[in-house]
Amino acid sequence: MDDHPPSLCSASAHDISRRAFLSHSLAVGSGSLLGTTGAIHALDEDSVNAALKGTGKSVILLWLAGGPSQFETWDPKPGRSTGGPFAAIPTSVPGVHVSELMPKMARRMHKVTAIRSVNSRDAGHDTGAEMMLRGRKNEAALTYPDMGSILAKELGRADSRVPGYVSFYSQTEGRGSTRATPSFLGARYAPMILNDGLMPPNLARLSSITTEDHRERAQLRDLLSARFASNRNLETVRSHASAYARVHGLMSSESMFDIEQEPQWIRDRYGPSLFGQQALMARRMAEAGVPFIRVARAWWDSHGQNFETHQEMVPELDHVMATLMDDLEQRGMLESTLVIAMGEFGRTPAINPSLGRDHFAAAWSVAMFGTGLQQGAVYGTTDADGQTVTEGEVGAGEIFATVLAAVGVDPEKEYHVGSRPVPLVNPGIKPIRPLLA
Repeated sequence: MDDHPPSLCSASAHDISRRAFLSHSLAVGSGSLLGTTGAIHALDEDSVNAALKGTGKSVILLWLAGGPSQFETWDPKPGRSTGGPFAAIPTSVPGVHVSELMPKMARRMHKVTAIRSVNSRDAGHDTGAEMMLRGRKNEAALTYPDMGSILAKELGRADSRVPGYVSFYSQTEGRGSTRATPSFLGARYAPMILNDGLMPPNLARLSSITTEDHRERAQLRDLLSARFASNRNLETVRSHASAYARVHGLMSSESMFDIEQEPQWIRDRYGPSLFGQQALMARRMAEAGVPFIRVARAWWDSHGQNFETHQEMVPELDHVMATLMDDLEQRGMLESTLVIAMGEFGRTPAINPSLGRDHFAAAWSVAMFGTGLQQGAVYGTTDADGQTVTEGEVGAGEIFATVLAAVGVDPEKEYHVGSRPVPLVNPGIKPIRPLLA
């Protein structure tokens, strides 16, 4: 906070003479004044400090809330007492097998990067999600921003008219464990949370306001805002201007949220499920330049009837991931988009009396595909029963650092909270280099 509060000003300080107003209005009409959003963005500290930065890359996180079983997905153990009833099938990578519940991804395994050796050391829903989304535990006096907020800041453009971070979480189960926060990065990088539909509420312009009225109101607002800010170099002023710019940009980007604009055959490819529709929406958003989109699919917490749960949910995941991969590739977007599929932990090797698998963080799997990664790479191994990691153990920090590096963000970069440097990952944590292209 500024140690010296702004001096008080009289009402006359805010007056705008008729002559000044007309001269500014003429400037608007002639194009010499910044346009509808330009004046606002001129006040945005991101545009001042980083100009019009942006990498053109996006990350789509398929958040498998509740924790899917690695045995029924990426690391099957057929024939073992821990393996369950499903077979393992060969993939397009020689010698690599996945669960028979994933035939489509098995055929595309040569484009996947799978990590079978995650030991995240936290098997709680809330704290496990926090760990995987932030790469580390919070400190007593410091909450770390989550992956989406960091990537919204690092990959976004200061002049973007679309949100930096969108999070879909339509199921009621597990919403409280999503742990999304921009923390010290500020509200500018908070997620737009869409829990109740694909379209943000109150986005459309009122029918009583014409396009011309809307444009002229925005121009007047720009003029008044610029006048007010001209002698006030305050964070609150810049923050307000930035927030207004995002809202105005969202209103002009309404079509991005309208899945009906996709051809019917594309919608049919993704399927009728909510998860499929949201994955299609995520592709639309990545295409429009949204840096980070999280699509949550709940509820994988299969303490009872694990096999029935996964027999229903894994084929859906298999279909949606395969369709998203094909769609991104056909549009030339795999070179600029990273897709991650993970939850907060895996499931136990032991099968409990309710025929379920419980929480397990000691040896589980994460899968990715897209930009910056070696294709067809399978990293790490677990023992024959999936009890422990035997080779290539990595934690949440290494996953986090690998994601950053894959999209071109230096994991060793530091932010500052006051005078304190805060690195993006904990000291000593490195990306998994063999997985990076």
